[in-house]
Amino acid sequence: MCRSIKQLRLPDRPPTDEELEAAALQFVRKISGYRKPSRANQLAFEQAVQDIAQASRVLIEQLNTPA
Repeated sequence: MCRSIKQLRLPDRPPTDEELEAAALQFVRKISGYRKPSRANQLAFEQAVQDIAQASRVLIEQLNTPA
């Protein structure tokens, strides 16, 4: 996996929207094979980043962690 994607579940604070989007962008770049998609694929690429960032937010919010 991408080494630049860092763990976002931190004990002292929730991840920021910017951190989630950056991780989602790296993930989409890795799985799509595009660093920057063509204009024909731009909307699909951006939608995937938003979907993955949102799914990541939901995951982190729903995780049970020791108090």
